[in-house]
Amino acid sequence: MMQALGPKELLEDVIQKNLCVGCGACIDLCPYFKTHIGRTTMLFPCDLPTGQCYAFCPKAEVDLDALARQCRGKPYDAGPIGHYLHVLTARAGDRMSRGSFQAGGSVSAIMTFALENGMIDSAVLTDREGLVPLPRLVSRREDVIKCASSKYMAAPTLAALNRAVRDGHGRIGVVGTPCQVTALEQMRSNPLGHPDFRDPVSLVVGLFCTWAVDTRDLISELSKRLDIQKIQKMDIPPPPAEVLVLETMGERIQIPLAEIRLLVSPGCLICPDMTSEWADISVGVLEGAPEWNTLIIRTELGQELVNKATKANWLITGNMPKENLAHLKLAAMNKKKRALTRCLEQGLVNTENGSGRSAIRISAPTLKEIVGEGEE
Repeated sequence: MMQALGPKELLEDVIQKNLCVGCGACIDLCPYFKTHIGRTTMLFPCDLPTGQCYAFCPKAEVDLDALARQCRGKPYDAGPIGHYLHVLTARAGDRMSRGSFQAGGSVSAIMTFALENGMIDSAVLTDREGLVPLPRLVSRREDVIKCASSKYMAAPTLAALNRAVRDGHGRIGVVGTPCQVTALEQMRSNPLGHPDFRDPVSLVVGLFCTWAVDTRDLISELSKRLDIQKIQKMDIPPPPAEVLVLETMGERIQIPLAEIRLLVSPGCLICPDMTSEWADISVGVLEGAPEWNTLIIRTELGQELVNKATKANWLITGNMPKENLAHLKLAAMNKKKRALTRCLEQGLVNTENGSGRSAIRISAPTLKEIVGEGEE
């Protein structure tokens, strides 16, 4: 991995290129970077030659081989959904029977179980105020349930983790999207080599994500159609639905996804990860069964948690149909190929002779295997 760089390079490589996904990794580390309604900006010049802001960013010099060796103990390969132990179906059990969950409620069940059984002391989640996603540090079941909904927008979730670490918290669980989980894994690598570093994170639950939209653009677009203050829930059902569903008080509105995709953040288009490959457990909607989740168990910690939660009836799990797993792998590989092809076209993956800065670094053979023969 290249030597860590600083805020000047972060401004040049990410923010000015419109690649920022608003994950919050650079927020609340210092007074200079702030987020407002989904956008990250640098308030004042900073002349530090190196900084955590650049080292943590999921759109700046992300070395996939280095992450894979650190997280999984092996090189990054061309697998569509990353390393895993098991893939299951899941939904919340009777212990989580109350609450308005997204899909099967597995994420809420996992995080509540981990809190109430002492596996973590607190959890970093994403709430919302109106339509604007807000990061929260929670430690109670009722607060987990309040955050139980998909936002589909750029969310500065990791700002809550930075604040928690600054305030001395440890044994934290984090729920995040692939870009947030990538940033989190870089945080946990102690990239600047701080001698007193202690990993504050005890559990990572990753969400499936194909893309997220710009918060301001979505608010502007939806405000043309309805009173956004009345929106209670948003959902994008699995294919072939191709709609964004908005639920208000007594009304259900559907908007074609083709219109919503126009609002996707450019940084999402270079993300090769659909299933949060660096998490302990990854969760998404189960195709064809929207009341269930797909559950990817990636680590021994994740396996232990799922086993205990299932035994205690916090989770109900089942076998993943082969057809569903095949569809998941196909979708994930398609995203990976599209993203890395776009990176190649825009000069954002590796660089000629290994010099210069890039968004993503990946071994040449693995890159060729993913994007196809004939690519350099």
